[in-house]
Amino acid sequence: MTEEAELPQAPEEARAVFGEFYPAAVRYAELLADAGVTRGLIGPREVPRLWERHLLNCAVLSEVVPEGVTVCDVGSGAGLPGIPLALVRPDLKITLLEPLLRRTNFLQEVVELLGLDHVTVVRGRAEEVLGTLPPVHVVTARAVAPLDRLAGWGVPLLRPYGEMLALKGDTAEEELKSTRAALSKLGVVKTEVLHVGEGVVDPLATVVRVEVGESPGGVRFATKRAKAARTSRTRRRR
Repeated sequence: MTEEAELPQAPEEARAVFGEFYPAAVRYAELLADAGVTRGLIGPREVPRLWERHLLNCAVLSEVVPEGVTVCDVGSGAGLPGIPLALVRPDLKITLLEPLLRRTNFLQEVVELLGLDHVTVVRGRAEEVLGTLPPVHVVTARAVAPLDRLAGWGVPLLRPYGEMLALKGDTAEEELKSTRAALSKLGVVKTEVLHVGEGVVDPLATVVRVEVGESPGGVRFATKRAKAARTSRTRRRR
């Protein structure tokens, strides 16, 4: 392994954030730095900043996730933010949704190795699992797509009055302003930009929170969801 790909020692903040699951967080970081790189899930240049930029940046998302809810991490990739969130919040029931086989294989290996019984790995795209996966309270995502496209995938997976939490960068405010009309058509009733991770990450992690009303995804997706649910019930009866 080249010098630029060496995993640094975990910062002190990691012990405080992950608590009793700190050893599991270290093991996950080691897996990302090794198999994650060789299997093309993350770039080697990300290894030196795995803790601050990736694990801790994702773990602090827990500050705005309600207790005991169901979560779907859309486009989970190498498990970010889903796995760090699972390590700090064993009260959550988390689904890691990812379409690529090599990534879901890695995610399943990590989940089994770390003993994350409250995490399920599902291979598929959000639009493909609509109506087959139970609607969730919270959808999470990180660096998946522009906000309007991301919302089109994630919002329909929500329960009524659920919320999508998207980790975004410095342009979050501008991105949110430019997508308000599209979000409204998807049944979104409230949006805000939050900053989390005080005393843990610098700069703070930026989260776009999108809350829906009675019809997540809007009327078009309500019809599609109902049709998918009917098809699923018919198949079970056969």
